[in-house]
Amino acid sequence: MLPTIPIAERHIDDYIEAAGPEIVEELRDAAKPLSGARLLHVNSTAFGGGVAELLHTQLGLFANLGLDVTWAVIEGSHDFFDVTKSVHNALQGAEVELTPEMRQVYLDRVKANAEMLTGEFDFVLVHDPQPAALLAFVEDIGERKGRWMWRCHLDLSAPYRPTWEFFEPYVDAYDAIVFTAETYAQPGVSGPKPAFIAPTIDPLSMKNRHLAPSVIRDIVASLNIDIERPLITQVSRFDPWKDPLGVIDAFRMARHDVEGLQLALVGSLAADDPEGIRYLQLADEHGQHDPDIHLLTNLDGVGDVEVNAIQRASAVVVQKSLREGFGLVVSEAMWKETPVVGGNVGGIRMQIEDGVTGFLVDSPVMCAQRIVELVGNKRMAHRMGKEGHRTVLENYITPRELMDQLVLMRSLS
Repeated sequence: MLPTIPIAERHIDDYIEAAGPEIVEELRDAAKPLSGARLLHVNSTAFGGGVAELLHTQLGLFANLGLDVTWAVIEGSHDFFDVTKSVHNALQGAEVELTPEMRQVYLDRVKANAEMLTGEFDFVLVHDPQPAALLAFVEDIGERKGRWMWRCHLDLSAPYRPTWEFFEPYVDAYDAIVFTAETYAQPGVSGPKPAFIAPTIDPLSMKNRHLAPSVIRDIVASLNIDIERPLITQVSRFDPWKDPLGVIDAFRMARHDVEGLQLALVGSLAADDPEGIRYLQLADEHGQHDPDIHLLTNLDGVGDVEVNAIQRASAVVVQKSLREGFGLVVSEAMWKETPVVGGNVGGIRMQIEDGVTGFLVDSPVMCAQRIVELVGNKRMAHRMGKEGHRTVLENYITPRELMDQLVLMRSLS
């Protein structure tokens, strides 16, 4: 069997206060026809990145709603994850060629994982490119059982075509394909049923629950950040698409107009992201070891509670991505009523209404201008924070995504 991750015990009734009793009751009703259904989720890692975060919350709630849930992760290798990182970049538009050798590394590793997949399931949901070819090898090994869904968390609106054409036949074999938004769908995929499900945040997680002001101050101070001076923060992987170097450039420009400004770049280094360390080092070099630029990772002991405190202590949260499948960190900050300046791309545009719940920007210069505006105008920042929280409450918290997935599974039954 593939390595499995323990499913944490969770209770849907705990969300009554955050989401309201009506949605909780609707979820129970929607789950009844699927009671006892065997559901398998497969992804590439149990830690780091948005997919693992979603699964840690949602699978325990599906179990509480009566489904029989299993979470498995594929076994990779350094070469495999190097290839899949190139795939990740290519599917978001970078002109990265997959050599025959790279394709073979990918296929050999997915085949090995398919041979370890045991058990029978009514529904299988495979996440992102790393295990995308799994279904093809399962069909080669034995009879296909259950309904198979592929969920792509990337922005596939403008992929590098040769790489997408390699993956398309594997994806086309699924019963359903889940995109974050309709604009991400690829018209060439004709076999699977299309579904559009935006990811959500867990309002009860350690990353998003309320923290007392004294706790925030203590945590931020322990990270050598001066709580008395204005702070801007970006929370994301250290990745070229998150543009950490552009964030540093924007910070330097904004600092000319905001005395004492500080920057925190906070991210986790995930096992399936070999570029992380390199981009952390590039950010350090680009920042020229400036004492007001704080580079913080899980290797420094920064986890969910620390991220929560930093986002709440920030005058502005930035997410200056160049491409973005969704960007859960935007909703995280908006939930905390912190104003957000985000790149005018992908899923960030779904969350931010420009000038209402935050600002959308296309360059470091625009980013710096909006940072200065928000730090200097507390009334505007407060208003945008309130509007952002309302938007997340209505659209981007866990119960809504659970409902969308239940509806999809029922449609495939």
